[in-house]
Amino acid sequence: MAGKKGKIIMFNLFKRQGLTDLQWMKTDVHSHILPGIDDGVKDVQTSIEFIKTLRELGLKQFILTPHIYDEVYPNTPQTINLAHENLYAEMQLSGMGDVYTHSSAEYMLGQHFDSLLTRGDLRPFPTDHLLIEMPWSTEPFQLEQTILKIVEEGYAPIMAHPERYHFYFHQFNGYDRLKDLGCILQLNLLSPTGYYGRDVTRAAQYLIKNNLYDLVGTDLHHERQLGKIIKYVKDGKAHKDLRHLNLRNEELF
Repeated sequence: MAGKKGKIIMFNLFKRQGLTDLQWMKTDVHSHILPGIDDGVKDVQTSIEFIKTLRELGLKQFILTPHIYDEVYPNTPQTINLAHENLYAEMQLSGMGDVYTHSSAEYMLGQHFDSLLTRGDLRPFPTDHLLIEMPWSTEPFQLEQTILKIVEEGYAPIMAHPERYHFYFHQFNGYDRLKDLGCILQLNLLSPTGYYGRDVTRAAQYLIKNNLYDLVGTDLHHERQLGKIIKYVKDGKAHKDLRHLNLRNEELF
């Protein structure tokens, strides 16, 4: 009996230390759980269930970042705000009105983004950070000029999942270039697990080893990803792989 009791105590201590949850992450800075406006969650009830599950894993607050990508996902601050209002109303009915959520966006770099930036028609993070992304296979034309303009306009650029861009797979010095330009680098939580493929895992391992990441986000779209996240976290592997990073999730938000 003493041995069994000791195991229970050690297990509870293991949990309290955050080894099998996401208390160390606290804020999810990248997700697609704002319902019905991009390739993420399709309905409000699923959004509620996902947020509940992520809170059970230890996350406390959520920056919701639907795509804004030309004609593919032509969202605006207005469409995002409406979707967020609908979600929050349901959260209140579900007893989750005290959960902090902020709706922003994940901006695809290109001509459409340049126009939005010029007009100031943007929906940043509460701290004036902007989450940006690039096409998987081709670096955007005039990338440096665009990032510098973002900074000049008073925003702090967060480069979403740099480990997933194919043009960096054999040019890891590109990551240092992004940092030199002023980009904050955000890791997708599942990238070290092999979920996105071997090349992405290798790139993520390089960035982790060299402590180049500043933020971690789930980039959660659907139930399959959520299941993978739960397993990665509860196995203790997420904490083992990432907790040593100098993450700014809590500091910034």
